[in-house]
Amino acid sequence: MRKLLTILVGFLIVVPTVAAARPDAGRPGRPLTVMSYNIHHGAGIDGVLDLERIAVLIEQSGADVIGLQEVDRHWDVRSNWVDQPAWFAQRLKMHYAYAANLDLPPVNPGEPRRQYGTAILSRYPIQDFSNTLLPKYPTGEQRGLAVADLMVRGAELRFANTHLTSNNNAERLEQAQKVVELLSGSRTPTLLVGDLNATPEKPEIKTLTAVYDDTWTEVGVGPGYTIEADNPTKRIDFQLHSAGLRPTKAAVPVTPASDHLPVVASFVLS
Repeated sequence: MRKLLTILVGFLIVVPTVAAARPDAGRPGRPLTVMSYNIHHGAGIDGVLDLERIAVLIEQSGADVIGLQEVDRHWDVRSNWVDQPAWFAQRLKMHYAYAANLDLPPVNPGEPRRQYGTAILSRYPIQDFSNTLLPKYPTGEQRGLAVADLMVRGAELRFANTHLTSNNNAERLEQAQKVVELLSGSRTPTLLVGDLNATPEKPEIKTLTAVYDDTWTEVGVGPGYTIEADNPTKRIDFQLHSAGLRPTKAAVPVTPASDHLPVVASFVLS
């Protein structure tokens, strides 16, 4: 009897230890397809403003969550004063959230404010959303980090979308450092996407990839160049991820719908 009790006690000690070491053991993976796309306010390399072809591209990609950059909202004649994030959400039947990094008064009193920034589209409910303005130098353009908390078939996902500055390396490095600071301290699986305006070897990108894995280097094929769309020579658009997300493939579809090419990647979310 004493020997049997000893065995049972040992069993009770071992089982909780194994379970604690594998908190996701037995949880089914959830496939997830993600797009990041700088849409250049809907204007393509052919000079044509056409939101519909961007919507068709999103549909064809099968993306569940999309981070868009350079999105107008009642901005001006260049985008026909359209509320672009609302247009995409209605057209694609998705949830959306918008981050106005530039927010100007209307041309005429009583009209909507003129806004420019980033947008997140999602097939899944957006539980929470915030946009935090990033460091800006006196001659710079205001940029931000938009973060949406999503519920993907019972699993939490933190989806962050940004567009770092294009013309100042030091400013961009400070922005990258701020992004890391803002996203730190969470164990929720995190995707960080966006137009980062720097190539993978630059200090600002290394600041981010020191914390998050670069999806393209893991599963992408070829150089993954995203700009200029008609003759791409640089990879400046990224999808980075934390633990809890396993990438399975990544691609850069060819399209004339913007001056950038989109990045589409598939993951398994645990």
